Amino acid sequence: MWEYTDKVKDHFVNPRNVGVLTDADGIGEVGSLACGDALKLTFKLDENERIREAKFQTFGCASAIASSSALTEIIKGLTLEEAAKITNEDIARYLGGLPKEKMHCSVMGRDALEKAIAHYRGEAEKKKEGHVVCECFGVTDLEIERAVRENHLHTIEDVTDYVKAGGGCGNCHDSIQEIIDAVWKKGHIQKEFPLRKLTNIQKIKLIEETLEREIKPALKKDGGDIELVDVDGDRVFVKLRGTCATCAASQVTLKGYVETKLQELVLPQLVVEEVQ
Repeated sequence: MWEYTDKVKDHFVNPRNVGVLTDADGIGEVGSLACGDALKLTFKLDENERIREAKFQTFGCASAIASSSALTEIIKGLTLEEAAKITNEDIARYLGGLPKEKMHCSVMGRDALEKAIAHYRGEAEKKKEGHVVCECFGVTDLEIERAVRENHLHTIEDVTDYVKAGGGCGNCHDSIQEIIDAVWKKGHIQKEFPLRKLTNIQKIKLIEETLEREIKPALKKDGGDIELVDVDGDRVFVKLRGTCATCAASQVTLKGYVETKLQELVLPQLVVEEVQ
């Protein structure tokens, strides 16, 4: 039996923004009833092109409903540029975490948002690129590679948790493992983020320098700031200050900018977490 956070339970029992906006500016549909999960996301913009309303319809489990509900709450008030930076990890984090076996529900939300934004912008729906690796769930090699890269996945089980690939007959397991090996061992990630060995003191010093030199100046331009609270292994605990502390897109800033910068300039495995 999976353990759900109180916030997941709340968004499942009392989902926010259920329904469809008939005059929606953006519409995104993902999933398939045949695969067990389906989501339709619609949003409406205000006169400043910020997302004023967002609604969803989901067929799926408690995590799928909670993730969809959370997504609609997260994106309200954001510009499309801000919303486009939302990751599946942002959705899971908003809910206080999801069981790893249910992370694919947050990925489904992220995908629906991308499609809804593309619909508003008049972009033709992209055909699936790459070749299908998992026939049971119709998942391509490029979708698997993206999940591995963005979420730092290392095992077939991890991939199944995030995109369902490998969760059926199992015939694709060898192919999934080859993709994982290609991402991690052939340098796809290592070229972007050169791996290095650091002592704990060196790591903390680099984090502090990166915050002072790269991150704080950018945040201060918008009235925000950030404070390093602690470093525990590869987990970096920070506190947002100023406008960043109250901004609706604070988690986007935290993960999409702060964490990315630290991974790029310090170590690729660093994970940034906010403390209150």
